Amino acid sequence: MSRPSNLYALILAGGVGSRLWPRSRQNNPKQMLPLTGDSSMLQQTVDRIRDLIPPDRIWIMTNQEYVALAQDQLPEVPADQIVGEPEPRGTAPAIGLGAQHVAARDPQGVMFALHADHYIEDESGFREAMLTAAAVAQEGWLVNLGVRPTRPETGYGYVELGDGLGGPFGEAAFHVLRFREKPDAETAQQFVDSGRFLWNSGIFCWRADVIRQEFLRYLPDIQRTLDEIGRHIGHADASDQLQRLWQALPHDTTIDRGIMEKATRVATVPINVGWNDVGAWDALAALLPSDEAGNSAHGPGDALLLNAKNVFVHSDDKLIAIVGVEDLVIVDTKDALLVIARDQAQQVKELVSQLKQSGRESLL
Repeated sequence: MSRPSNLYALILAGGVGSRLWPRSRQNNPKQMLPLTGDSSMLQQTVDRIRDLIPPDRIWIMTNQEYVALAQDQLPEVPADQIVGEPEPRGTAPAIGLGAQHVAARDPQGVMFALHADHYIEDESGFREAMLTAAAVAQEGWLVNLGVRPTRPETGYGYVELGDGLGGPFGEAAFHVLRFREKPDAETAQQFVDSGRFLWNSGIFCWRADVIRQEFLRYLPDIQRTLDEIGRHIGHADASDQLQRLWQALPHDTTIDRGIMEKATRVATVPINVGWNDVGAWDALAALLPSDEAGNSAHGPGDALLLNAKNVFVHSDDKLIAIVGVEDLVIVDTKDALLVIARDQAQQVKELVSQLKQSGRESLL
């Protein structure tokens, strides 16, 4: 596979992953854990793209607290390209900050925004889609990688397809008519039945100069702050200025709502590569091998299941014995045990909120 010299990547790796508690913790979040293989999800993300984008053209956008963890896991990525955000501000500021770093090296570089907690089965097919997206982005488009839906999912946003771009791209890329928020079950079924909707993976591609212009158009105050931060990149005071200026940015500004839903020159490249957003225990369980009854075990510990069905067990060390139950997620760690109905996996985040409210910081 050819390796264009103007491709760059930002990997967003700053989340805590509270829906994967108690395995994912504030001091060791899910993207730093080996959940879907022998290496961490962050390491897998870098490995997945290195045939196209070498580590010296990759930036990791993470929290300041995770910089040392990321540097330990990714010694091949230059240390100054593992960037710690002083505080979470949403995907738009994180991507905008990464774009400043790319633009400082290559103002018209084509950059991908990827997530460190995605699982992709067909990595070769994914890289081919990246090349298509990069070619479209080179022409000035904002490009989304949209996932062919396999079920009426209510937990993802959707992308509505327009006509194919045609020309050299044929039916490999399409105009985006609009982005749709997470639907209810009936609407999700309608989306899938129509064949005109894709899941919004949150993976994007654009030229550094193009995304800057879109920030100036739709998020001008944020871009002005980012430009000021960018003027200090490579200077001795870069860290201090980032710390100072970051405080001026608004909270929870997403790239989807801030720019993608408003922009007019937006395209999508459909992918069918076994993509999965590993956001909760039920999503992880679906990726792992299971027996004929749908049971699966994960972790260095042991599990023994008798007359059980559709049960997922994670054990850090001890034997977990399960008899006569169905549709459960059981996660055992050194200091916490989680038992939930499998269809309630999204509610783990609420448990974590209760722990935080009760001041049980040692368990977060």
